[in-house]
Amino acid sequence: MTEEERIELADLLFPGIDKTPDDYEKIYPERDLPKGAVVTRLGPSPTGFIHLGNLYGAFVDERLAHQSGGKFYLRIEDTDDKRFVEGATELIIKSLGFFGIDFDEGANADGESGEYGPYTQSLRGDIYKAYAKKLILDGTAYPCFMTEDEIAAVRAQQDGSKLTPGIYGEYSKCREWTLDQIKEALSEGRPYVVRLRSSGNPPEIYQAKGEDQPKIKVIDGIRGMLEVPENFQDVVILKTTGIPTYHFAHVVDDHLMRTTHVIRGEEWLSSLPIHLELFYKLGLRRPVYCHTAQLMKLDENGNKRKLSKREDPELSLAFYMDQGYHPDAVREYLLTVLNSNYEEWRAKNPDAPATDFPFKTKKMSSSGTLFDLNKLNDISKDVLLKKPASELYDFLRSWSETQAPEYAEVFSDREYLEKILDLGRSGKKPRKDLVYARQIMEFISYFFDDMFKREDEIPEEVSREDAKEILKRYLDTYDHSDDQQVWFEKIRTITGDMGYAVRPKDFKNEPDKYKGHVGHVSTVIRIALMGRTDSPDMWEIQQILGEERVRARIESCMNQ
Repeated sequence: MTEEERIELADLLFPGIDKTPDDYEKIYPERDLPKGAVVTRLGPSPTGFIHLGNLYGAFVDERLAHQSGGKFYLRIEDTDDKRFVEGATELIIKSLGFFGIDFDEGANADGESGEYGPYTQSLRGDIYKAYAKKLILDGTAYPCFMTEDEIAAVRAQQDGSKLTPGIYGEYSKCREWTLDQIKEALSEGRPYVVRLRSSGNPPEIYQAKGEDQPKIKVIDGIRGMLEVPENFQDVVILKTTGIPTYHFAHVVDDHLMRTTHVIRGEEWLSSLPIHLELFYKLGLRRPVYCHTAQLMKLDENGNKRKLSKREDPELSLAFYMDQGYHPDAVREYLLTVLNSNYEEWRAKNPDAPATDFPFKTKKMSSSGTLFDLNKLNDISKDVLLKKPASELYDFLRSWSETQAPEYAEVFSDREYLEKILDLGRSGKKPRKDLVYARQIMEFISYFFDDMFKREDEIPEEVSREDAKEILKRYLDTYDHSDDQQVWFEKIRTITGDMGYAVRPKDFKNEPDKYKGHVGHVSTVIRIALMGRTDSPDMWEIQQILGEERVRARIESCMNQ
């Protein structure tokens, strides 16, 4: 086509589009940021499922931006209307907010904030059309009227000839149409898409010549130098509805929003040639792409496999919100996964905030990243141990209000609950009993009469009759004001008087001489009070429970 024909075609396809890319360059100028500042974005689709990969990427985005004095924004990529779920945007914002992901601009609960919006792609239609119009004017895009049946026939032909599938070169019926042919199709009201006119060739062309397919060199922020094949596919950039594809929309948006680094999963590596060509054809400077490794887990045979939405509930962020993992624990764990030197840094800086760590994409793994829920739990224990009881109270209450309202009554007495949460967490060897909110509520449930239940059985060394007698003697001698030493001496007296060894090693050496030992006797009392064999220090627990509740539980157990 001549230049005049391309101008006429562009006006036919985009009659209401008056602004040009140059206009948008002025509307969205370069950001006024310090030298070296990084601008990142999170661009989830509103499908109603926000997953660990989103959070994984968000932590990278947030660290790169904020440690460099840059900007981190949220863009909602809703161009796939078939996958759109009502309320999904609010879910994204709420879920990421739970984990302390703070955006400087973009979509938010109140709409949007920032000077580079709209930040929702469905509201940017005219912008995409302006850039598509430019490609039509340049002769690097064209309208394609091929039907689904025609495309299917092309694919069948390519499969039969063992050729690379797709619409390109001679397999694009409309690639070389004249302006008159296009006008005729438009006058008939035939639906069309807009395709990129790729400059590349399929690998078969080079194979026939005995040549290697040309490669494009590009530096990946994580993987270093990559060589990718040239793109030869005439990919769709605007659908029949006028809505852009992801390929096209993200290129336009990342440029106009002045994104410097794009963090995305390695599944997008195969699309990189398309995106590189789009940036080139549009004459735009491309951002630094950083392709993260897939999140993996060990299966029952010890082999790595990709985390699955269907098989692994821990892939969904809803799992961590429902369970009540503290955001700091999740952040701490993900940093150990994201940067190989984080654990070494943490060992040298045990009390420093995680934001002090100098995060680097070069320290990220380019192979499958193993996600280990058990390790997250271990890290969570360490993180929660450092939290004061008052902060834990606030976190648990906030979690309960949104995820577990059935625990509301637990928070009616703040002083009581804070004493419970502090139990066993001081001294040279503090207990690490607290992992995540739902586990914590279950762990401390015996402190609350409405949740109290006896889960464990008395030791087999103690008969039913002896158990009742132990509890009777304990109740008869119980004085709530006893210090820990006096209290335990009374248990030792009951132990010896009833034929049990006061020292466990005596029972071990002469098992026939004793019924059991002091541990068995104290376990009977522990089960009566706490309902379980494993718990923190019993004397401290009684001090928190109070005398009235202690006596009531002993009596209740005796009468069973």
